[in-house]
Amino acid sequence: MDLQLEGKSALVSGSTAGIGLAVALALAKEGAAVTVNGRTRQRVDAAVELIAKAAPKAQVMGVAADLAKPEGTRALLTELPAVDILVNNLGIYRAVAFQDISDDQWQEMLSVNVISAARLTRAYLPGMLARNWGRVMFISSESGINIPVEMIHYGVSKTAMLALSRGLAQTTAGTGVTVNAVLPGPTRSEGVAGFLKEMAANRGGDQEAVERDFFTNIRPTSLLKRFAEPEEVANMVAYVASPRSAATNGAALRVDGGVVNMPF
Repeated sequence: MDLQLEGKSALVSGSTAGIGLAVALALAKEGAAVTVNGRTRQRVDAAVELIAKAAPKAQVMGVAADLAKPEGTRALLTELPAVDILVNNLGIYRAVAFQDISDDQWQEMLSVNVISAARLTRAYLPGMLARNWGRVMFISSESGINIPVEMIHYGVSKTAMLALSRGLAQTTAGTGVTVNAVLPGPTRSEGVAGFLKEMAANRGGDQEAVERDFFTNIRPTSLLKRFAEPEEVANMVAYVASPRSAATNGAALRVDGGVVNMPF
């Protein structure tokens, strides 16, 4: 299916690895001019090179900026004052028992996962509305519905993204702009791969056993019974970014492998 993204410009925040990188690559392959973002020039350049090799005809550039900070966003906007597609992917997670989560950790989680996305959307949404076309997406998580007890602050931040997404969607009524949230389930991102490798090393090197245990005891409701690949999430994002998804607005779209045990 042609997603009709030729001539569209896209920014994917936090896109040097994992889901963000997969999304940037998917959009580039569909013909969008993609801007990759990360905090360091080295990682940004590596991501740009990877995309250019995988999609030789792609239009791809990179901006190194810490978008969790206002000055980082200002630097980005200087280089990229307008986009047609904004994918708010930047995010962090950290397993911490609730009683041990400090005020600073709460603030960091909300600043990176929520406020950075609100700041970017505030910068780009008015231009989309003026042009009467645009796509804003928030990469939330199934953890925004199934709050994980081992990282409650992360779950709260992902729930906040759902509220932000739905509220902003209501401001686009009757226009060619849409705002949606995508909720991945357990996904084999860079951080997850490292975690699994570490856990396997602690258990004698059996990574398959670690994964089986995860879906038996930690995410037992999963119907997929494996970690999704970042590309599988990116496929959903690429569709929602396209003109073909015009009737999808204000939605929370699950790519969770059936982890959320709800019929809606």
